[in-house]
Amino acid sequence: MLQFQPWKVAGIVAVCLLGLLLSIPNLFSPATLEKLPSWVPKKQVSLGLDLQGGSHLLLEVDIHAALVERLNGVVDAVRTQMREARLGYTNLGIQGDAVVFNLRERERADDVRRMVREIDRDLVVNIAGDGAVQLRYSDQAFAAARKAMVDQSIEIVRRRVDETGTKEPTIQRQGEDRIIVQLPGVENPEHVKQLIGRTAKLTFRLVDLTVSLQDARSGRLPPGSEIVPAEERRGGSGGPDAYVLRKRVILGGEQLVDAQATFQNNEPVVSFKFDSAGARRFAEVTRENVGKPFAIVLDNKVISAPVIREPILGGSGIISGGFTVQSASDLALLLRAGALPAPLNVLEERTVGPDLGADSIRAGTIACLIGVVLVIVFMVLFYGLFGIFADVALFFNLCLMLASLSLLGATLTLPGIAGIALTMGMAVDANILIYERMREELRAGRSNISALEAGFKRAFGTILDGHLTTLAAGALLYWFGSGPVKGFAVTLSIGVLTSLWSAILVTRLQVVLWLRRVRPKTIPI
Repeated sequence: MLQFQPWKVAGIVAVCLLGLLLSIPNLFSPATLEKLPSWVPKKQVSLGLDLQGGSHLLLEVDIHAALVERLNGVVDAVRTQMREARLGYTNLGIQGDAVVFNLRERERADDVRRMVREIDRDLVVNIAGDGAVQLRYSDQAFAAARKAMVDQSIEIVRRRVDETGTKEPTIQRQGEDRIIVQLPGVENPEHVKQLIGRTAKLTFRLVDLTVSLQDARSGRLPPGSEIVPAEERRGGSGGPDAYVLRKRVILGGEQLVDAQATFQNNEPVVSFKFDSAGARRFAEVTRENVGKPFAIVLDNKVISAPVIREPILGGSGIISGGFTVQSASDLALLLRAGALPAPLNVLEERTVGPDLGADSIRAGTIACLIGVVLVIVFMVLFYGLFGIFADVALFFNLCLMLASLSLLGATLTLPGIAGIALTMGMAVDANILIYERMREELRAGRSNISALEAGFKRAFGTILDGHLTTLAAGALLYWFGSGPVKGFAVTLSIGVLTSLWSAILVTRLQVVLWLRRVRPKTIPI
């Protein structure tokens, strides 16, 4: 145990120096690091919301609204299919979480079941004896749809936040239909909240020219059409405040591959581009409807309704409508990130100011320094020279912890600082076990070399068991915890691993080098 081959000595020294080198950037500001040469390590530990300041949002995915929209699609599909199959019906609509209607020809119930299977296989059909039909999604289909909506919402929110340039955001599920969003360092949380919460569902639909807006509002609305309001900035510029549009969606925003804010005639606009299938469909629609208005609808509001002057064959186009530079950039961002499958409701919002974060850093730093100083003094007073060896190992343990957090890109939170302070105290536990074992062996009459070797060898099993137990607790906290609990688990787990390495190898190397150099007659412990 007290023999070190030269390559082992070189390896331990190299790891310690590497840890020191990678932890040093955390002592400097990002502005200072930018001035240094490119080969200098610049990775720093990312600060969490409670240390850097920022915004905390708790969002709820509105599953009910998404279900209603999906049922509306079923209603339209049922209406179309029933007419094609010449099936008589009355009172078609939505009732609760089901689509209902009355079938006039009860003997054609099997035709209705076949029709519903073609529309959506997840629909369960119940047909009563009086011809009342009820279409409802099964519990399994609803649960799968809810999970898919939340997963997709998390991914869309992540894309939108990443587009804003927010560093190290935390976006994760809470419960069945809630999402936690933490945005460290956000200077304008209200703007980000608006970007996150906007559904951004884009559709392209034809304007119904068979009826005027006034006639439609007076009750003469043709089947298959609806009145869609215009966006406020469009209505306020002298244009109509609403349009009569065909319900049928010609193209959807999911077929977009790119959207960018640009300028046309010195006005901000949004350029977009379809994928290959969307480009073919766009060319076909514009070719068949030259001279007719083509509405661009965002979140059920018409933002632009240009007249098709000629077929658009390139699969790209322009959205105009009185944008500002900021609103055009926001719309382009939303279209690139994709539409949310369901609306998001903000249930909770907290903003942490940078001053409060600075106070937390200061308090955490003071707590860590006090803890480290007390540990250093304790070890020197109780174990003398060997206590200094343990303190040196403690220093390199701290360097390795900071280096690991920097390389992993982990986010340091206030509980994370508590984890560092805790591991600083735990780091010397292994040394204490080793030194106390040495004292016992010396009191039992063993020689110096034998006592030192027994101290490291016989205490190793106990040290390993203790560290593995703590590591298992940290893994469980990370697996089942969320937010700050995960931050604590990460720093605790990394601290356990680095303290095990430094206590066993760094301390033992110092003892061996001292033993070879001094060759003492007694052990000062």
